[in-house]
Amino acid sequence: MDTTPAPTPTPRRKKLPIGLQSFRQIREDDHYYVDKTGLMLDLIESGKHYFMSRPRRFGKSLLLDTFKALFEGQRALFSGLAAETRWDWTRRYPVIRIDFGGGVLHDRAELDQRIDEILRDVQRELNLPEPTGYRSISGRLAELIRLARVQHGAPVVVLIDEYDKPILDNITDRETAAAMRDGLRNLYSVLKGADEHLKFVFITGVSKFSKVSLFSGLNNLFDITLEARWSALCGYTDDDLDTVFAPELPGLDREEIRRWYNGYNWGGTSVYNPFDALLLFKTREFKPYWFETGTPTFLIDMLTSRHWFTPDLSRTVATETLLSAFDVERIETEALLFQAGYLTIDSVWAIPGRKEYTLKYPNKEVQASLNDSLLRVLTGGSRISEPQVSRLYRVLQAQDVAALRELFHAFYASIPHDWYRSNDIAKYEGYYASVFYSHFAALGFDIRVEETTNHGRIDMAVEFGGAVWIFEFKVVELVPEGKALAQIKAKGYADQYRGRGEPIHLVGVEFSRDSRNIVGFETETWS
Repeated sequence: MDTTPAPTPTPRRKKLPIGLQSFRQIREDDHYYVDKTGLMLDLIESGKHYFMSRPRRFGKSLLLDTFKALFEGQRALFSGLAAETRWDWTRRYPVIRIDFGGGVLHDRAELDQRIDEILRDVQRELNLPEPTGYRSISGRLAELIRLARVQHGAPVVVLIDEYDKPILDNITDRETAAAMRDGLRNLYSVLKGADEHLKFVFITGVSKFSKVSLFSGLNNLFDITLEARWSALCGYTDDDLDTVFAPELPGLDREEIRRWYNGYNWGGTSVYNPFDALLLFKTREFKPYWFETGTPTFLIDMLTSRHWFTPDLSRTVATETLLSAFDVERIETEALLFQAGYLTIDSVWAIPGRKEYTLKYPNKEVQASLNDSLLRVLTGGSRISEPQVSRLYRVLQAQDVAALRELFHAFYASIPHDWYRSNDIAKYEGYYASVFYSHFAALGFDIRVEETTNHGRIDMAVEFGGAVWIFEFKVVELVPEGKALAQIKAKGYADQYRGRGEPIHLVGVEFSRDSRNIVGFETETWS
C-alpha cells in the first residue's frame, strides 16, 4: 500500500480585493479573503466594549463590515471560515453602524447634519419608528438603541468607523477641530447610558484620543491598540502571504516583499499593510503605494517646525502614555508618527506600571518615502534633493570613495543661500546632520545609527552593495579639527563588521556652519 502523502494542492488564483470594504462583495465575487473571524470571535467572547486605532488603509472598514455580517447572521458568507462552526447562527442582533469615512466635514453644523443623516439611515435599515420627543442628537441615538432592542428582541451592536476623521480633517484649524471633538463626544457619550441595551461595541479610527477628551464616562471601553493578542486583527501576516496569496508570489522576491512592506507591529505579530501587498501583486512592481495615497503634509510641517533630528526617527523611545498623548490642543510628535503608521514598535521594556517602547520605521517603503518628503522641505524642493539622492546611490554602488567628497559638497552647495536666509529650520543644530542622514535613508538603505546628538553629530553604518560604510558626520565652527576618522576608530564602530569578507569604508566628514559646506573629509578602506 502506497503511504506517500498526497501533494498539497496549489491554491488557485482569485481576484485581488483592492480597495474593497464590503465583506459580502469579497465573499460572493471570488476575491481573496484572509480569515480574521477566529480572532473576531475570540474578541467577542472576551468582552463587550472595544477601541482600536490603526493607520489608514489597514482594513478597519472591512473588519467592521465583517462584524456586521456576523451579528446579522449572514451565515452563507462565512462558509469555510473559522466562524462557520463556532458562531451561534440561531441568534441575530440589530447592528447600528456609524461611519464618518465619506467626505470632508468643514464645521460643526455639517457634522451635526451628517450625524442626522446617519441616524435616519439606521432608522430605515432597522425598520424603527420615529423616535418622537427627541430632538437632540444624543437623545435620538439613545432612543434608537432602545427601540432596536425592543423591536428586534436582542441587544444592539454598535460599530463606529473613522470615529476621528471629522477632527483629523480639520486638525490644522484648532478651533474647528475642537468643535468637531465636542460634537463627537456628545454622540459617543450615549453609549455609557445605553449599556443595558448593548451586546457589543467596537470603535476604530487612525488616532487615539484620550478617553477624557472624547469618551468621557466610557470607563469600560477597552483599548486593544497595543494588545499583543490582537496585533494582527488588521493587516496580513507573513503566513497569510505564504498561504492565502501563494498563487501571487511566483516571480517576486519574497525577502524583498518583507523589506518593503512588512514590519508594522503593535506588540505582537508583525503585519503587512493590505493595500501595499495587493497593489504589488497587481502591478508586480515595488513602489510606495500606501505612502503615495496620502502625503503627510501636516506631519512633515510638524517635524520641521519642531526641528526634529531625523536620525532619531529610526530609534525613537517613548512611553505608553506618550504614544497616547493626542488631542487637539496637544499633539505629541511621537504619538502622531506612531498612530499614523510612520513608526512602529521595535521592542518593549516593561516594569510594573510602566512600559517604554523603542520605535522604528516599519519597512523600506516608509523609511525611504518619509525621508524623501523631509528632504524636499529641508533643502528647498525636489528639484534639488532628488538628483542628489540618485547620484548617491550610484556612487555607493560603484564604491567610489573618491567621488563621495564631491557628492557631499554638492548636497549643500545646491541649497540656495536665499533659502537659508528665509528659513528658520536651517538654523537649528541638527539641520545639517539631518540633511546628511535623510539622503541615505531616502534610498531605503540598511542604516544603523550608533550615536547621535542634537548638536549635529551622527555616527552611522550603511550596508549596501557588498560593502559597509562607516560615517562620522560632525559640525565644526570654522576649520576642520581633523578628528572625525580617528573617532570612528576609537569608538570601534567597524569592529563588528570585520571577518565578513566585505570592504569596510571609514569616512570622517566635518562640516563648517560658517561656510555651510564640507571642510574636512578623511577616508580609509579596510579590505
